[in-house]
Amino acid sequence: MSAETKPIGFMGVGAIGRPIAERLLDRTPLVICDPSEAACDHFAGKAEFAAAPSELAGRVETIFACLPSHQSYRAAVLASDGILCGTRLKTFVHIGTTGPELARKMSNACAARQVAMIDAPVTGGPPRARTGDLGVMASGPRDAFDAVEPLIRSYASTVTYLGSEPGQAQLMKLINNMLSAANLAIASEVLLLGAKAGLDPVEMLAVVNAGTGQNSATLTKIPNHLLTRRFDYGGRLEVVYKDLAALVDQAEMLRCNLPLSRIIADTYLTAIHEDGPNADMTEVVRHMEREIGTTLGADPNAVADP
Repeated sequence: MSAETKPIGFMGVGAIGRPIAERLLDRTPLVICDPSEAACDHFAGKAEFAAAPSELAGRVETIFACLPSHQSYRAAVLASDGILCGTRLKTFVHIGTTGPELARKMSNACAARQVAMIDAPVTGGPPRARTGDLGVMASGPRDAFDAVEPLIRSYASTVTYLGSEPGQAQLMKLINNMLSAANLAIASEVLLLGAKAGLDPVEMLAVVNAGTGQNSATLTKIPNHLLTRRFDYGGRLEVVYKDLAALVDQAEMLRCNLPLSRIIADTYLTAIHEDGPNADMTEVVRHMEREIGTTLGADPNAVADP
């Protein structure tokens, strides 16, 4: 049996984990571990299931994890019944976002159990996960990375290896996420200015996307998820803010003053206070709309509901 047809484990089949797991299923059998019965139901008849991380690590040699929070990673990896209690596990691929400190802690714990950890967070969001067009940044032991890279390429079109030091990929992910969040926030703000002055949002986007102002927000998030008022990009405000706050914390640790990054983080924190932690990240525009007195979408002159 080849390495690519051995069953692998997958923890966390949520908004982005589910399409990643679907892409992996095209290449290799999966054993899935997720506390959500509804999330697992989607894979009924397609994959096998494990009731706990320790059970999963007793059945497979490689586990991918796409979990939503620091707490969930600590429970799955570092707890007394986590994956490091498993008897078969050799490689752990961390594809979520925890920041460098927890990544290093997990890597050290893995190394103590002769398990290689690959830090390989993704960028591109659920839409690009569904098409297998994610970007991946990775760090960790080179031989272990080389072994799992073919699996990673089942859901990623760009894979960049950043070196063997644990946590470097996590830092890169935080930098990427700050840029993404900043693009969405500033684009929403200035497009609202144009809408207030009578410019059509669709026409504004056509101009921006034909010129130097284009970015992922103007190309996809705003036209597909904000102007439509669906607000269904797939990233929750609290998850976005967690990553922004983590980058600000890293800046403090390195004694770097990043005033613009602090402003962006505070913008998303305000959105959480006004619209709730589970609101979609594209709903960061709502508190701006209330402040400016207009909306982006079908009716640009209507004031957003409080």
